[in-house]
Amino acid sequence: MTATNKMRPKTTEKQSDEALLNLILAEFESSAAQGAVSELFKRYQGRVYQWCYRYTGSHENALDLSQEVFLGAYKSLKTFGGRSSFSSWLYAIARNRCVSAMRKSSPLDGASADTHLLKDYRAGPDGRIEDRQETEALLGLMRDCLSSLEQEALCLQIFERLPVDSITEVLDIHGSTGARGVLQNARRKLRATLAGRAETEGEQNHD
Repeated sequence: MTATNKMRPKTTEKQSDEALLNLILAEFESSAAQGAVSELFKRYQGRVYQWCYRYTGSHENALDLSQEVFLGAYKSLKTFGGRSSFSSWLYAIARNRCVSAMRKSSPLDGASADTHLLKDYRAGPDGRIEDRQETEALLGLMRDCLSSLEQEALCLQIFERLPVDSITEVLDIHGSTGARGVLQNARRKLRATLAGRAETEGEQNHD
């Protein structure tokens, strides 16, 4: 056994995304690299599905789209330049694939994607009803007062926990402030809408 083999971990489970990518790009056709691909995709399988489900609102369609996303990602892995994190790169592929699929299936040229974009993917049989109600209230408020871009940016920050730089890249936002400006506008609109509703409720209570 060579020194190199002794140093290589027996499994890929504890390696970082970056380490797995380095292995994949260095020896793409090897069994070790293919194992790294499997591990890397497994880490993001659930999250990509959740992303696709928010667009489609359909379990079957989300599964189909998820498979297409990972197939596209696999074909493009050799061109991954490391200019962003793997998660940002993968989410960009997922978003583009979902938007493309929704436009092809809708006579509204993609407008229906906004209807499903903000579905609460965390709500499930094990979720607390309070959490679902609070999230649904927030999503309803966002739909009422935010643009589709502002909704997407805020969802990525709140639900996906993506940093501002990653959101800028995933949503391909141009401008000097990137996603930071979009998020600031979104939060300002939310605060104004909440203040207006509170004022309206106060007036109604006094009547």
